[in-house]
Amino acid sequence: MALTLAELLRKARHQLTEAGIADAALDARLLVEHFSATTRTDAIADPDRLVDDGVVKVVGAALVRRISGEPVHRILGFREFYGLRLSLSKETLEPRPDTETLVEAVLPFVRRAVQGKGACSILDLGTGTGAIALALLSAAPQAVATGVDISADALATAARNAADLGLDGRFRTLQSDWFEKISGRYDAIVSNPPYIAGKEIAALQKEVRDFDPRQALDGGADGLDVYRIIAANAAAHLEKDGIVAVEIGSTQKEDVTALFERTGFIVLEAMRDLAGNDRVLVFSPV
Repeated sequence: MALTLAELLRKARHQLTEAGIADAALDARLLVEHFSATTRTDAIADPDRLVDDGVVKVVGAALVRRISGEPVHRILGFREFYGLRLSLSKETLEPRPDTETLVEAVLPFVRRAVQGKGACSILDLGTGTGAIALALLSAAPQAVATGVDISADALATAARNAADLGLDGRFRTLQSDWFEKISGRYDAIVSNPPYIAGKEIAALQKEVRDFDPRQALDGGADGLDVYRIIAANAAAHLEKDGIVAVEIGSTQKEDVTALFERTGFIVLEAMRDLAGNDRVLVFSPV
């Protein structure tokens, strides 16, 4: 049965609210707008617009998926990050606003490199959707980036995102287990590595635990395995005056700092996210 746009929105909100979904109103709006090809303005200006029965069924199926615990952006197939629309896939971490803090921390260093020598090379380790590298490229037209991931699926997704954003001329992908196949030197090495301790994975929200790829979450017994790899290998791949910037868990600042200091780095900057949690560390070789 066809419904008006207003009726469909009310029904979607009600179903998600009754199911106890956090942000039910927002999720309902996002799903209805996407699958009915309407906008928020349409809902205000033309609430009595009839929505085809086929679309109503598609929205209904999407609501069932959301109620089962699937994140809304997984259902949509994309998420906005730093103003960029990025496609998702099963083997990519869903980029989150906290990671925009990493982009903000690195961007001044990228711009400084561009100002000094007219270019900047970026290595994004564990690139996933390409979010960090592509955000930096979008803000720094003279920069180039290499996105590294062990997952071929993730690299295909990152390459597609680069093409969709018109950034593919300055972005390349490389399948590698962290530094294994890396050669050359870079002005900035960036990463949002897996940093959750393995024993804590089971306690994560269902939306994260069951839908983000485990290899993008699990940082080993203490959550620090990949930081050890980066700290041990990054200096050999940095240009003069190069930097390493990593996202961290909110309780990991001291431990990650100690790891890098033991391998000859100093902290240039520490940044907190919008919630006030420690989120990013920027290092330079001594």
